[in-house]
Amino acid sequence: MLRTLDELEGCTIRATDGDVGLVKDLYFDDKAWVVRYLVVETGTWLANRQVLISPISIGQSDWLDDIIPVTITKDQVRHSPDIDTHKPVSRRHEADYLAYYGYPDYWGGMDAWGEGAFPGGLASGSRSEQDAFRAAREATHSNDEMVNRPRHDPHLRSADAVTNYHIHASNGDIGHVEGLLVDVHTWALRYIIVNTSNWWMGHLVAIPVKVIEHMNWLDATVSLALTREAVKGGPPYDAKARLDRRQEISIHHHYGRAGYWDDPPAHKRDDI
Repeated sequence: MLRTLDELEGCTIRATDGDVGLVKDLYFDDKAWVVRYLVVETGTWLANRQVLISPISIGQSDWLDDIIPVTITKDQVRHSPDIDTHKPVSRRHEADYLAYYGYPDYWGGMDAWGEGAFPGGLASGSRSEQDAFRAAREATHSNDEMVNRPRHDPHLRSADAVTNYHIHASNGDIGHVEGLLVDVHTWALRYIIVNTSNWWMGHLVAIPVKVIEHMNWLDATVSLALTREAVKGGPPYDAKARLDRRQEISIHHHYGRAGYWDDPPAHKRDDI
């Protein structure tokens, strides 16, 4: 199920005992193309503090009421590690966050979420099992180990920050990033939505993330392994309609890429 960035922002995060707040941004991994955290504005109940909610915590949702249920309590959120959402989130902060909730690391495994494609698998244990895991994990991480971890994760990016990035094809500029499409089952980014109107009187197109060669965070640009002509001739994207599998197949066929639904099992990544 695909959802746009605009649809996700503004959704209510609902804990097991009440509402936590509203989604304001997403942090995604620009190597695995997976949303790692939702940035949530808590409102007055927590002095407007912004907190991170991992997709690992997200439960079943029908998406009818713009509500994203999570399997944690408001008290857990209240006492979760403070993270400055205006600064890069370091791997050490991530390790502290995951340890607090009793979740295993997602990095270094065989797939997008450790040993699986879905984040919920990392929270499959009972609360007591998670508490035991957290205690064991904290006991095995010495101070020296934590100090030696990378200070910043260079792959964790703000989805909001990417909006309006300029798009470079292999033979020239073609437009800017209008939005993102997220698979809310796996929380993988599947497409960037490109607005071509500032290049020609064109339209919106959905570009699979597989054709992205490079994202330059200093120059605010996205480089594609496509020509301008390929993008110009691509299937138009209708922001008012849902992409169905038939349309997705057409998009991937046009750009000469296999569909993500046919991807073989992932291999252990060496970029972490």
